[in-house]
Amino acid sequence: MPVKDVAKIAYAYMDARMGARIDYDTRCPTHALLNVPIYGSHMPPTLGTGGYDGSMLNGLNILPSYTDYFHLNPATTGLNTASVFIGGFLGPLVTGVLTDRIGRRLTIFWGSVVTLGGVILQTAAQNIAMFVIARIFLGFGAAVSGIASGVYLAETFPSRWRAWGVGLLNDFYYVGALIAAGITLGTGEWQSTWAWRAPSLFQGIFSLLCILVIPFIPESPRWLVHEGFYDSARTVVAQTNANGDLNHPISLIVYKEIVDTLEWEKKEGRTMSPKEIVKTPTARKRLLIGSSAGPFSCIAGNIIASYYLGDELDTAGITSSIQQLKANVVLNVWCLFCALLGTHLAANWGRKPTALLSQGLLIACLFIIGGLSKVYADDPNGASKSLIYGDVAVMFLFQGFYSIAWTPLLYLYPPEVMNYSIRANGVAFSQLTLNGLALALVFVMPIGINNIGWRMYMINGGWDIVTFFLIWYYWVETKGKTLEEIDAIFDGEKHSAVPDVENVRAGSVTIDQNAIEDELREEKITSKTE
Repeated sequence: MPVKDVAKIAYAYMDARMGARIDYDTRCPTHALLNVPIYGSHMPPTLGTGGYDGSMLNGLNILPSYTDYFHLNPATTGLNTASVFIGGFLGPLVTGVLTDRIGRRLTIFWGSVVTLGGVILQTAAQNIAMFVIARIFLGFGAAVSGIASGVYLAETFPSRWRAWGVGLLNDFYYVGALIAAGITLGTGEWQSTWAWRAPSLFQGIFSLLCILVIPFIPESPRWLVHEGFYDSARTVVAQTNANGDLNHPISLIVYKEIVDTLEWEKKEGRTMSPKEIVKTPTARKRLLIGSSAGPFSCIAGNIIASYYLGDELDTAGITSSIQQLKANVVLNVWCLFCALLGTHLAANWGRKPTALLSQGLLIACLFIIGGLSKVYADDPNGASKSLIYGDVAVMFLFQGFYSIAWTPLLYLYPPEVMNYSIRANGVAFSQLTLNGLALALVFVMPIGINNIGWRMYMINGGWDIVTFFLIWYYWVETKGKTLEEIDAIFDGEKHSAVPDVENVRAGSVTIDQNAIEDELREEKITSKTE
């Protein structure tokens, strides 16, 4: 059965659950108008899985019941931990095409199903091979649902709330991380394998929540327009921009921008092929700038504390497993606060300035941590309490400063920079590079810390200096613009004649709604006859 026929059946089922009338001639649900805007609030659980995973592995790598059960050494510790990134590397290879073919929300659904299966297998693991295979499935599903979620939220949220809407997707990482830190602290003294199996089992709650909510939310309006589902697309735009008012000037302008821009892309011969991301100089520029968020966030240095907090605290002289588990809880509270602060800055100050601020603070922290860790390593027995606590304090500051920019921007910036024809595949490419680097770094990090200790911080600091200047020179600002208005930055022009949304919202520009409605009717008729 063709993939689109499968999608048709699945959407018919989902829309029937939503109480919608199905128009089988157009394969499109005509959604009942809602009285409240739909902001895709179901999406954060997809990234809660990733945050839970990082914090859980932090806790498990501290627990003797876990390390002794698998008889772990530095190499197998890295393998157990990094195997999730094998799946995370494989997931993006298919997610872009799948997201464009069957739709954003159905891709999220199936990604969550695979993730849930991986969680169950991980909980039941009897040996390293079984644990690693489970985490590959888990990473694959999480990557699929995470990429599709980022694209979905960027395409569905109104421009004025997009930073919060998409930023919270990854901010929820620390909600999952905080839950995992609390659970591993609670099970840390259990004298059985359930000390690590119970935290693993709870990881599935985020995917389960996503599966339950998905049938009750609409599809991305951009995907609906591209597939010819104009009435449903306009309804979703009205729901998210004007409390369901189809005739509101803002919802009309946003919808007209989408229709005009996607029609322009079709006339220009833009396809949904993965090759489109490198087909033209503009596409390559968008890809390099947009996808840089993935690798930049990965090499910033946070992987040390994200997965090997115990080893990091060991270098600072804090070796008690219970104290390390408590530190894991405090760390995630602090990072959640900083991520929310960063989302506020990205929304009000801008994406680029927020990234530069965060990156500058990371550079300073890494060199301070490296210096303090060196002093401790030279004379661990003679190290003062102030030195140890100072080192830990800067480690915590570092993780918070990382969260200011990279937590919200990782899923916010790539879909903003990329136009519709390359958006899903471009975001998938960003995650592919991120997971490829993470796979290598998470595997080698415990070996590196064991062999060269404090020098790992200095290496990361050098990388961050290079990253700072790349952001400063190449990144563009996307704050306050719709996805279609960002085209003017790269293409030199906006592909719709209607004024910018914020100008209409501010009242500085007026529109002729009747004329726009006439144009939309003509475009709809033309599209159906082609």
